[in-house]
Amino acid sequence: MRVTAWIAPGTWPAVVDALRDHHGDDEISLVAAADPTEVMPPGMDRSLMGRGRRRRPSGETTRMATEQAESLLRRATVRLGREAATALLTGRTERAVIEAADGADWFVMARDGDRSRLGPRSLGRAARFIIDHAPCTVELIWPEETPELDTIPPPPPNLQSPPNPPDPQGPPAPGPPAPGAPDRR
Repeated sequence: MRVTAWIAPGTWPAVVDALRDHHGDDEISLVAAADPTEVMPPGMDRSLMGRGRRRRPSGETTRMATEQAESLLRRATVRLGREAATALLTGRTERAVIEAADGADWFVMARDGDRSRLGPRSLGRAARFIIDHAPCTVELIWPEETPELDTIPPPPPNLQSPPNPPDPQGPPAPGPPAPGAPDRR
Protein backbone atom coordinates (compact mmCIF):
# COMPACT_ATOMS: atom_id res chain seq x y z
CA MET A 1 0.00 0.00 0.00
CA ARG A 2 1.23 3.54 -0.79
CA VAL A 3 1.01 5.73 2.30
CA THR A 4 1.60 9.49 2.35
CA ALA A 5 2.03 11.28 5.67
CA TRP A 6 1.84 15.00 6.42
CA ILE A 7 4.77 16.05 8.58
CA ALA A 8 3.64 19.26 10.27
CA PRO A 9 5.13 21.29 13.14
CA GLY A 10 3.88 20.21 16.55
CA THR A 11 2.25 16.97 15.42
CA TRP A 12 4.87 15.16 13.33
CA PRO A 13 6.20 12.81 16.07
CA ALA A 14 2.74 11.29 16.55
CA VAL A 15 2.33 10.84 12.79
CA VAL A 16 5.70 9.06 12.52
CA ASP A 17 4.84 6.84 15.49
CA ALA A 18 1.54 5.89 13.80
CA LEU A 19 3.45 5.02 10.63
CA ARG A 20 5.85 2.79 12.59
CA ASP A 21 3.01 1.12 14.50
CA HIS A 22 0.55 0.54 11.64
CA HIS A 23 2.36 0.80 8.30
CA GLY A 24 5.58 -1.17 8.78
CA ASP A 25 5.52 -2.91 5.40
CA ASP A 26 3.97 -0.11 3.36
CA GLU A 27 5.63 2.25 0.89
CA ILE A 28 5.84 5.52 2.82
CA SER A 29 6.19 9.10 1.57
CA LEU A 30 6.73 11.91 4.05
CA VAL A 31 5.63 15.38 2.95
CA ALA A 32 6.17 18.77 4.58
CA ALA A 33 5.04 22.14 3.30
CA ALA A 34 7.29 25.19 3.07
CA ASP A 35 4.46 27.70 3.28
CA PRO A 36 5.73 31.16 4.27
CA THR A 37 2.26 32.18 5.45
CA GLU A 38 2.43 29.43 8.09
CA VAL A 39 5.63 30.74 9.70
CA MET A 40 4.53 34.38 9.77
CA PRO A 41 2.78 35.63 12.91
CA PRO A 42 -0.88 36.54 12.29
CA GLY A 43 -1.25 39.99 10.75
CA MET A 44 2.34 40.17 9.47
CA ASP A 45 1.11 39.99 5.90
CA ARG A 46 -0.68 43.33 6.32
CA SER A 47 0.41 46.81 7.17
CA LEU A 48 -0.25 48.84 10.32
CA MET A 49 -2.71 47.22 12.73
CA GLY A 50 -3.66 44.50 10.25
CA ARG A 51 -5.14 46.92 7.74
CA GLY A 52 -4.12 47.53 4.17
CA ARG A 53 -3.18 45.32 1.30
CA ARG A 54 -1.74 41.89 1.81
CA ARG A 55 1.99 41.79 1.34
CA ARG A 56 3.85 38.91 -0.21
CA PRO A 57 6.07 37.02 2.22
CA SER A 58 9.64 38.26 2.14
CA GLY A 59 12.55 36.20 0.91
CA GLU A 60 13.60 35.79 4.54
CA THR A 61 10.20 34.34 5.48
CA THR A 62 10.30 31.96 2.54
CA ARG A 63 13.80 30.83 3.55
CA MET A 64 12.63 30.24 7.14
CA ALA A 65 9.66 28.18 5.93
CA THR A 66 11.90 26.06 3.70
CA GLU A 67 14.43 25.44 6.46
CA GLN A 68 11.67 24.47 8.88
CA ALA A 69 10.13 21.98 6.43
CA GLU A 70 13.52 20.47 5.55
CA SER A 71 14.34 20.07 9.24
CA LEU A 72 10.98 18.40 9.92
CA LEU A 73 11.56 15.92 7.08
CA ARG A 74 15.09 15.05 8.33
CA ARG A 75 13.89 14.54 11.90
CA ALA A 76 10.87 12.51 10.81
CA THR A 77 13.00 10.23 8.64
CA VAL A 78 15.37 9.58 11.55
CA ARG A 79 12.47 8.86 13.92
CA LEU A 80 10.83 6.53 11.38
CA GLY A 81 14.01 4.47 11.32
CA ARG A 82 13.58 3.12 7.82
CA GLU A 83 13.65 4.21 4.21
CA ALA A 84 10.93 6.59 3.08
CA ALA A 85 10.51 8.99 0.20
CA THR A 86 10.40 12.66 1.19
CA ALA A 87 8.94 15.68 -0.55
CA LEU A 88 9.33 19.35 0.28
CA LEU A 89 6.12 21.03 -0.86
CA THR A 90 5.69 24.68 -1.79
CA GLY A 91 2.59 26.81 -1.95
CA ARG A 92 -0.47 26.89 0.29
CA THR A 93 -0.11 24.02 2.74
CA GLU A 94 -3.56 22.48 2.28
CA ARG A 95 -3.46 22.48 -1.52
CA ALA A 96 0.14 21.29 -1.76
CA VAL A 97 -0.58 18.40 0.62
CA ILE A 98 -3.69 17.35 -1.34
CA GLU A 99 -1.65 17.28 -4.56
CA ALA A 100 1.02 15.18 -2.83
CA ALA A 101 -1.64 12.69 -1.66
CA ASP A 102 -2.78 12.09 -5.24
CA GLY A 103 -1.93 8.48 -6.08
CA ALA A 104 -1.68 7.38 -2.44
CA ASP A 105 -3.88 4.62 -1.06
CA TRP A 106 -3.77 5.98 2.47
CA PHE A 107 -3.01 9.36 4.04
CA VAL A 108 -1.86 9.84 7.65
CA MET A 109 -2.19 13.14 9.47
CA ALA A 110 -2.73 14.49 12.98
CA ARG A 111 -5.23 16.94 14.39
CA ASP A 112 -3.70 20.42 14.35
CA GLY A 113 -6.24 22.56 16.19
CA ASP A 114 -7.44 22.69 19.81
CA ARG A 115 -6.39 19.29 21.10
CA SER A 116 -7.62 19.84 24.66
CA ARG A 117 -11.17 18.73 23.86
CA LEU A 118 -13.18 16.74 21.38
CA GLY A 119 -15.01 18.56 18.64
CA PRO A 120 -14.59 20.34 15.34
CA ARG A 121 -12.09 22.88 16.67
CA SER A 122 -9.55 20.08 17.06
CA LEU A 123 -8.93 20.55 13.35
CA GLY A 124 -7.14 23.58 12.01
CA ARG A 125 -7.86 25.25 8.68
CA ALA A 126 -5.39 23.14 6.69
CA ALA A 127 -6.41 19.84 8.31
CA ARG A 128 -10.11 20.48 7.66
CA PHE A 129 -9.41 21.23 3.99
CA ILE A 130 -7.24 18.12 3.62
CA ILE A 131 -9.87 15.86 5.18
CA ASP A 132 -12.60 17.34 2.99
CA HIS A 133 -10.60 17.04 -0.24
CA ALA A 134 -8.26 14.06 0.19
CA PRO A 135 -8.22 11.74 -2.83
CA CYS A 136 -7.77 8.65 -0.63
CA THR A 137 -8.55 7.19 2.79
CA VAL A 138 -7.45 9.47 5.66
CA GLU A 139 -6.11 8.20 8.98
CA LEU A 140 -6.60 11.00 11.50
CA ILE A 141 -4.76 10.67 14.78
CA TRP A 142 -4.61 12.53 18.08
CA PRO A 143 -1.04 13.75 18.63
CA GLU A 144 -1.48 13.53 22.40
CA GLU A 145 -3.78 11.64 24.73
CA THR A 146 -7.35 11.66 23.45
CA PRO A 147 -9.57 14.00 25.53
CA GLU A 148 -12.42 12.57 27.59
CA LEU A 149 -15.98 12.43 26.20
CA ASP A 150 -17.14 15.10 28.64
CA THR A 151 -15.05 17.63 26.69
CA ILE A 152 -17.48 17.57 23.77
CA PRO A 153 -19.00 21.05 23.54
CA PRO A 154 -22.78 21.24 24.05
CA PRO A 155 -24.92 21.75 20.97
CA PRO A 156 -25.92 25.31 20.13
CA PRO A 157 -29.09 26.43 21.94
CA ASN A 158 -31.19 26.24 18.78
CA LEU A 159 -30.28 22.55 18.38
CA GLN A 160 -30.76 21.43 21.99
CA SER A 161 -33.70 19.15 22.67
CA PRO A 162 -36.43 20.87 24.68
CA PRO A 163 -37.51 19.15 27.91
CA ASN A 164 -40.57 16.93 27.58
CA PRO A 165 -43.64 19.17 27.96
CA PRO A 166 -46.22 18.18 30.58
CA ASP A 167 -49.12 16.14 29.27
CA PRO A 168 -52.13 18.53 28.78
CA GLN A 169 -54.51 15.69 29.77
CA GLY A 170 -52.77 15.23 33.13
CA PRO A 171 -51.64 11.90 34.49
CA PRO A 172 -53.40 8.83 33.14
CA ALA A 173 -56.50 7.64 35.03
CA PRO A 174 -55.99 4.52 37.07
CA GLY A 175 -57.31 1.37 35.48
CA PRO A 176 -59.39 -1.35 37.09
CA PRO A 177 -57.67 -3.25 39.87
CA ALA A 178 -55.93 -6.50 39.08
CA PRO A 179 -57.97 -9.66 39.79
CA GLY A 180 -57.85 -10.40 43.49
CA ALA A 181 -56.44 -6.96 44.42
CA PRO A 182 -58.45 -4.61 46.64
CA ASP A 183 -60.23 -1.78 44.80
CA ARG A 184 -58.72 1.53 46.02
CA ARG A 185 -60.26 3.88 43.54
